[in-house]
Amino acid sequence: MSDIIFYVIAGCVCLFGLLSVTARSIFHCAMFLAMGLLSIAGLYFYLDAQFLGIIQTLVYVGGIVTLFVYAIKLTTHIDDTTIKQVNAQLLPAAVIVIFLFMIILRLFAGADLMKLVPSTASTSIAQVGEAFMTTYALPFEFMSVILLAALVGAIVIGKVK
Repeated sequence: MSDIIFYVIAGCVCLFGLLSVTARSIFHCAMFLAMGLLSIAGLYFYLDAQFLGIIQTLVYVGGIVTLFVYAIKLTTHIDDTTIKQVNAQLLPAAVIVIFLFMIILRLFAGADLMKLVPSTASTSIAQVGEAFMTTYALPFEFMSVILLAALVGAIVIGKVK
């Protein structure tokens, strides 16, 4: 029963991820992205990582997707159905995706993933905060710069001329 729940949640992640990149309406893409991120939070809760599930929900669904929705709604004519939404680069994209998928399969085939799982899963919030400020300080700051650039880009795109 436990495996079935995991696979249902993982299937939701895959389904909403696929829908978020294939939907015709950009607003629907943002909503499918929110559902995919909520499904990932569900995986975190299922795997007893409540802190990560709460952070996933608050930061990504509550913050990032909300920013996307505001940017979509403030940008004029972005959801116009008369704009052509076809990409002529389907074949090169498919070749690259298949190539990268083969690389990922080869990496996972030779890896013992159980070595990556710690024997004890008890990590306090203080330990997570300490890791953010010591070991992972540079990636943490890099992500904040990327989010700031996305915010500035959304303001520039949404600005009325």
